[in-house]
Amino acid sequence: MGKVIADQSMSLDGFSTGPNVSIGNGMGDGGEQLHDWMGWEGDGPAAKAGEGDELTPFDLLQRSGAAVVGRRMFDVGEEPWGENPPFHMPVFVVTHRARAPLVKQGGTTYMFVSDGIAAALARAKDAAGDKDVAVLGGADVIRQCAEAGLLDELRLHLVHVLLGDGTRLFARIAPERVTLERARVVEAPGATHLTFRVRTNG
Repeated sequence: MGKVIADQSMSLDGFSTGPNVSIGNGMGDGGEQLHDWMGWEGDGPAAKAGEGDELTPFDLLQRSGAAVVGRRMFDVGEEPWGENPPFHMPVFVVTHRARAPLVKQGGTTYMFVSDGIAAALARAKDAAGDKDVAVLGGADVIRQCAEAGLLDELRLHLVHVLLGDGTRLFARIAPERVTLERARVVEAPGATHLTFRVRTNG
């Protein structure tokens, strides 16, 4: 059986987006800096991540059979992801507003789950089979998964920038509920890649 793995880039001062996130400004003001370490050439990632390139979100997607995102991430991401999104698998959107599945090109279907994070993860694991499930954010979805004991692994890309404001990755997390055990540290240009095993207390 595959793992449930959350993946997120974070600034040195703890933000996973800049301020003023909105449709058309999905990473917030200055937040695109959090993805610069990955590099892009044409329609795909360039080999810029160096020694840590096997830790990129693109690698995680290649190994996964389903993904989970929050409704806010879907709302700001649907347009830039386009008609052929980068997922090529079922994507389960955690939402309070149920709607019919949205089919895109390349094998991506957005499935809207309105009965909570546990239900979304259960459906994603069923769809993924023996492959991993990628939890891609936003921050609140990752927090909910960690506190509920639904994450096996957390991969943080600590980007060497300061944003000053925005969405804090660990805002409102209950530290007594979650223990992170360091599994791997990889230094690479522009980012330090941290992999943690996630343990839930109680």
